[in-house]
Amino acid sequence: MTKLEQMGALAKNAARTLRTESPSEKTAALERIAAVLLERKTDILAANALDVKAAQGALSPSMIDRLTLSEERIEAMADAVIAVSKWPDPVGQILEERNLLNGLHIQKTAVPLGVCGIIFEARPNVTSDCAALCIKAGNACILRGGKEAFHSNMAITKAMQDALASSVLDAACVQLVEDTSRESAAEMMAMTEYLDVLIPRGGAGLIRSVVDTAKVPVIETGVGNCHIYVDKAADIPMAIDIVFNAKTSRPSVCNAAEKLLVHADIASAFLPAVAEKLAEKDVELRADERACKLLPHAHPAAIDDWGREYLDYVMGVKIVGSIDEAIDHIEKYSSHHSDCIVTADQSAADRFLAAVDSAAVYHNASTRFTDGGELGLGAEIGISTQKLHARGPMGVNQLVSYKYVISGNGQIR
Repeated sequence: MTKLEQMGALAKNAARTLRTESPSEKTAALERIAAVLLERKTDILAANALDVKAAQGALSPSMIDRLTLSEERIEAMADAVIAVSKWPDPVGQILEERNLLNGLHIQKTAVPLGVCGIIFEARPNVTSDCAALCIKAGNACILRGGKEAFHSNMAITKAMQDALASSVLDAACVQLVEDTSRESAAEMMAMTEYLDVLIPRGGAGLIRSVVDTAKVPVIETGVGNCHIYVDKAADIPMAIDIVFNAKTSRPSVCNAAEKLLVHADIASAFLPAVAEKLAEKDVELRADERACKLLPHAHPAAIDDWGREYLDYVMGVKIVGSIDEAIDHIEKYSSHHSDCIVTADQSAADRFLAAVDSAAVYHNASTRFTDGGELGLGAEIGISTQKLHARGPMGVNQLVSYKYVISGNGQIR
């Protein structure tokens, strides 16, 4: 057996016991994980400092921000674990129930997925978020982070496993793949005997590689070519605030806005004003021909800009002649993650919200709210941009499947 197969066997056995653990036992284990994360704050920060030092010059500033932990961010990780622990346990919930004419009683009941494999890149908080969500939903998990966050992930996983060892749960519920080579990722993608689902979290290249290659069922997540359409009936100060927040509050994450579409009727008033605000964060604008005439410091956009996820202080800008042109552009280039309309015209908003086929659609609000914690799920394992098995932020309720429980009193067919 390879090292990964050994981990798979341990995870499969842990999942088998975990699916029968009580909600109170899972909650107690998660509370212990949160406590140990805080107790090990110094160790985790020291490990993270090694990763950040190695990333200097190799990653962009926005990606280094994504990698960097602080006391506040570790506290936020622990808070997310506690929030997940307080979420109603989905396992055993009766989704449907009915009696048949022959007397059989049918219950469609939520059950864990089993063993979740998660391949992710340079965000150490993903380690604890994913582990907490999997445990709450009765799943074991095998985590495979990127080399950029290796030391951080090791320290976080060690804290979680030590916490689990002092609980009734099997510490093998959470395991970290220490080999960050492409070979380990490729092996995980073929582990159909051990993994029930594979969830990639990261950039477009990682996600496409997993979707195209994996034999294990995949839930596609993450790539966020998110749009904000500023309609002709928009409140300009509101629109400026929304664009500024959605682009600059944390540009390295998938719910950051990457493209700005502006109705021609409002462009001359809006674009210079929003450009002045974005200049506070040195945002580079890549604009179409019409927008460039209003934005003297913008760079001409190339055709491949419209489909790109920048994850940086860069934003594409396009002037459109109508809401229909905006919707058509989004349909062509959106990654179906999060898209927004800013308008005071409710009929325009209703049309946009109905026509745009994305996991999250917004009216007069920043796309940065597409996040499990912000939407009241405690945390998320990722943002699914597909339609099966889950869509949008994936919390505990999206990490279960179901089975039919049929009770009778001697019926035969």
